[in-house]
Amino acid sequence: MDAFSYYLKMERRLSPNTVAAYSSDVQDFLSTGADGRSAGTGEVLDYLGARSKTLSKRSQARLLSSLRSYFDFLVLEGERADNPCDGIDSPKIGRYLPEVLSAAEVDAIMESVDLRTWNGVRDRAILELLYGSGLRVSEACTLRLSDVFADEGYLRVVGKGDKERIVPLGDIARDGFIHYLTLRPEPEQPAYGDIAFQNRFARPLSRVSVFK
Repeated sequence: MDAFSYYLKMERRLSPNTVAAYSSDVQDFLSTGADGRSAGTGEVLDYLGARSKTLSKRSQARLLSSLRSYFDFLVLEGERADNPCDGIDSPKIGRYLPEVLSAAEVDAIMESVDLRTWNGVRDRAILELLYGSGLRVSEACTLRLSDVFADEGYLRVVGKGDKERIVPLGDIARDGFIHYLTLRPEPEQPAYGDIAFQNRFARPLSRVSVFK
């Protein structure tokens, strides 16, 4: 499993969350007594059929993707000659329109932040970046000061799969971020000096803290 996780991370360049999910799926499959080196299509179908009773179609599709990746790995390692998932079709996932916030709802969220404290100013700056620049929460947490080009009006972020992209930094988000920097505490350790958003202990902010 360690080698499989390494393959997903380094060769497939999947995100840590995806690596953890795929590894967990495969471990669950193997916990049924299945042998990855000899399991056939019928055995995989029986397993998927049993799991489908409690999983959504999207989760079923991910489970199949996890197993397909695992057997691909075994083929590459010379542990087996074929992938038993090759003949299995993924469940059809219906397309849907995502729910979005109205302008009034966004304004209400922004106005709900207490700007009388430095961490309130920080929270407002994070919200502005999530909304205005389209950052993921994990990207906001790992954002570095050296990747913020306020005068030029853009950010450089590293997202899922270590892919780098350039995103716009609007005037409102920029002003909120600059205001936060004037109140940002000095980092506890020099290694954190380039991390933009910090907690009350002057350490990097976590995803859990942002969700809270």
